[in-house]
Amino acid sequence: MKVVIQRVSEASVTINNNKVASIKKGLLVLLGIVNEDTQEDIDWLCNKIVNLRIFPDDNGVMNTSLIDSNSDIVLVSQFTLHASTKKGNRPSYIKAAKPELAVPIYKDFIQSLETKLGKSIQTGEFGADMKVSLLNDGPVTIIIDSKNRE
Repeated sequence: MKVVIQRVSEASVTINNNKVASIKKGLLVLLGIVNEDTQEDIDWLCNKIVNLRIFPDDNGVMNTSLIDSNSDIVLVSQFTLHASTKKGNRPSYIKAAKPELAVPIYKDFIQSLETKLGKSIQTGEFGADMKVSLLNDGPVTIIIDSKNRE
């Protein structure tokens, strides 16, 4: 499981000209799922995301978590995070989990994030053609892979 986390001043997701998610201060989290992902990956990543100290404290130092700052999350599924570009110029997505496996994991990930955060999060729609808009704050962008714990 791989995530790209972006600290944002605002973020939104639009599908078919309909805004389905919108936050102000918080995180835009792009999530890529592979066949080998388990509940352990979900738990580890969700815990890491809500406790990652990347929001400024009163002195402007990145020392505050999502929970501490009472910020929000927009979660977007993105199978292209597992693209392989080793051969040729067309990326291969063979590592990305197929929807029948990925959708339940995605739903479990949402539930786990909401539980750890103590409130609902906003999401895109799995498999939809989404227009994601964000104002990256910092910019702060962090990539975490649950398989190598970094």
